[in-house]
Amino acid sequence: MNIILKVVPGAKKNVFKDENGTVKVYLTAPAVDGKANAALVKFLAVHYGVRGSAIEIIKGLKSRNKVININDHGRA
Repeated sequence: MNIILKVVPGAKKNVFKDENGTVKVYLTAPAVDGKANAALVKFLAVHYGVRGSAIEIIKGLKSRNKVININDHGRA
């Protein structure tokens, strides 16, 4: 399953929101040295109940707009 989302690093808490049809993930991690991407993978793994290895950032490694692939077979 692929999802398109926008990441907002440096937030007060980790939150998953749907704002006017745009999926946004607010993360406390800063957008430095891949910390926000690592936090995103961990957060999505918990949210969807899959292993972290089942989450892949397909597009947008250095952007706030990302395309994520979640492998359903990686159930935790």
